[in-house]
Amino acid sequence: MLKNVAAVLLDGVHPFELGVLCEVFGLDRSDDGLPVHDFAVASAEGPRLRTHAGFVLEVEHGLDRLADADLIAVPAGGGYVDRPYPEALLTALREGVERGARVLSVCTGAFVLGAAGLLDGRRCTTHWRHAELLTRRHPRALVDPDVLYVDDGPVITSAGTAAGIDACLHLVRQEHGPEVANTIARRMVVPPHRDGGQAQYIDRPLPRNPGDTVGEVLDWMERHLDQEMTVEQLAARAHMSPRTFARRFQQETGTTPYRWLLRRRVLLAQELLEATDDTVDTIAGLAGFGNAAGLRHHFLRSLGTTPNAYRRTFRGSGGRGGPLRAAS
Repeated sequence: MLKNVAAVLLDGVHPFELGVLCEVFGLDRSDDGLPVHDFAVASAEGPRLRTHAGFVLEVEHGLDRLADADLIAVPAGGGYVDRPYPEALLTALREGVERGARVLSVCTGAFVLGAAGLLDGRRCTTHWRHAELLTRRHPRALVDPDVLYVDDGPVITSAGTAAGIDACLHLVRQEHGPEVANTIARRMVVPPHRDGGQAQYIDRPLPRNPGDTVGEVLDWMERHLDQEMTVEQLAARAHMSPRTFARRFQQETGTTPYRWLLRRRVLLAQELLEATDDTVDTIAGLAGFGNAAGLRHHFLRSLGTTPNAYRRTFRGSGGRGGPLRAAS
């Protein structure tokens, strides 16, 4: 169970990314019946650190605070991609993983994990602007620049800024269950769950014109996930040719109609498995997969687990989940 959390900082830390960790893990929300984490901020470079925004932080703890942490989180920082890191920090990160702790990076914090050797042979991500450099710097890392976050065993990496919120809530969801994650999200006024496999950014977003937009089709698709639909049918609804519709859909959403629909159907199935006692067959029909076999097939491909195992994980003990992969 995730109880002890330490955010470890270097000089030049980004205040927002640090704030994300403080907001998710550092606030006492016991008035809502939520678990309270033993949260602390630790410095790898002395008690006074300058943030990327220019103000100074006084940090009470050093690297010894990482020794008992269940989660060690590394937020982004200015210049993190082009600087050496204290060897004591890299050793502490490796030792943490070896004793069973999880590590999480936000944005360029992934470069610190890479320097510690924790990305070798693992899927990972960072901000899309730095993904190519991360690949060159750590050629054994399996860098995916197109996702919000990746959960690969004890190592979770996330893209820039708000994607850190998604990764943190994903971890809370695994460790404490969906009700806790959803309540924290409501308190933070953010979406309770964004699939890690969503695109980080949208290339050349198009203006939405009333009566002729992909946005209107998206709304319709969201309301009719249980129905069969083809690109030709969706294009006709948008008053476009199938080729134009497919191109605009990719530009506006960063993915294809099929992949968007599949993700939304899997997410709906997840929500129904968590919140209802409906049978897997019933949920498969409501989510547009037809039958339990179809739902099982796509669940395994998307999440690396079965519907029944997923339901047991998130409606059972609330402990650490099974082989759930956020960005498969």
